[in-house]
Amino acid sequence: MYNGVNKIKSFTSLNAWKNAHEVVLLVYKITKGFPAEERFCLIDQMRRCAISVTSNIAEGFSRQSAKEKKQFYYIALGSTTELQNQLLVTKDIGYINQATFKDLAEKTVVVHKLLNGLIKSSRSYSKP
Repeated sequence: MYNGVNKIKSFTSLNAWKNAHEVVLLVYKITKGFPAEERFCLIDQMRRCAISVTSNIAEGFSRQSAKEKKQFYYIALGSTTELQNQLLVTKDIGYINQATFKDLAEKTVVVHKLLNGLIKSSRSYSKP
């Protein structure tokens, strides 16, 4: 990916970002239906987590060294795991049904795997 052949020129072309962006949109959609008292708790927390994933992928993409890239991809990975926990809470307290939970949880697993791939590929990154 980084050897100049088929080089990705924008973070928006990364599969990890594309899938994470889809998660962001779904999180915004489902949290619209949460009770008003969750406005400054779960709604805010879940949205911040989801956005953190895509933002850190974008920032990591623009970094020049493998160490910096990995740092931001690891932060995105942590935010993905945090969101997975919050999804479990929202399901368990009845804010989302099992089908919505399953769909979104599966999408976060895909993002998690794609981020691990980015982390592994950034280890072999060499500046052109």
